This record gives sequence, structure tokens and C-alpha cells, in this order.
Amino acid sequence: MELVLDEATKKDIDELIRMRLSYMMDLHGEMSEDEAERIEKQLKSYFKRKLGTELIAFVAREGICIVSVAYLHIIEMPANLSVIDGVYGEVLSVYTMPKYRGRGLCSRLMYSLVEYSKEHGLNLIDLAATEDGYPIYKKLGFKIKEPIYTDMRYVIS
Repeated sequence: MELVLDEATKKDIDELIRMRLSYMMDLHGEMSEDEAERIEKQLKSYFKRKLGTELIAFVAREGICIVSVAYLHIIEMPANLSVIDGVYGEVLSVYTMPKYRGRGLCSRLMYSLVEYSKEHGLNLIDLAATEDGYPIYKKLGFKIKEPIYTDMRYVIS
């Protein structure tokens, strides 16, 4: 069956949830049933509210099954010298199901994501690259950021 590349819609929420859970399992290993249920509930609500506006999902499909995905999270903030128009993107959870890897799907989805970002006036696109993804992003023109700040986090929960 031929693979089709396009943007996900709200009809794809169950498939997007399946892909997100697969991504997390590949990245972090096992999760408890309670964690999976809580994450699935949050994802369903989040995708219903944000998909197609603040979150664009570029996907490759085989039939009705999504086999590869790249998310663009669109963020609006007060303008600064890096984000002069106040709108930028962050790439989230680029993932391809194992049996579909090595076919250039991530590269093609990321190309679509970059073109979409240019067409919609985003000033820049950030991402955090895994070791596997780094060569793909570098080939597309992403560069290592020179940090002027120290990343920090305060965990609440």
C-alpha cells in the first residue's frame, strides 16, 4: 500500500494518541497502566483543543494508520530580537514506527513542517534532537543553538 503524507485532523486523534504512546515507550521504556490512562486522557483533551491551531501534526499514513509523525507546536510570545513577530515553532515527538524507518519519512515530514512554518510567518523553529534525529535536522539546515541562558526546571507534582 502507498504511503500518503498530509496533515492530521481531529479525526486522527486516536491514531495520534497511539503514536505518542509508542514514542514514549520507545524513548522511556515501560509505563504503568495508570500513567498510560492519565496520559491518554490528557492527550485526547489536548488534541481536541489544540490540533490544527497551536499544534500541527504532519503525518505519513498507510491506509488509515499513521506510521510517522512530526508535530509543530506554534507558540506566540512577546516579541524580542530573535522572535521579532512574536511567533515561533517547536518541533515535538518526531517518530516513525520501527518497520517504516529508513525510508526518509522523517526528512519528508520535517521538510513539510519547515515549509509550513515559512508560509505561516514563524520566525524560527526550535527542537531538541536525539542522536538518531540529529543528522536529519542538520541536513535540513537546523543549527546547534548557542545558549545565552542556563536551562533550569522546577518540578511541581
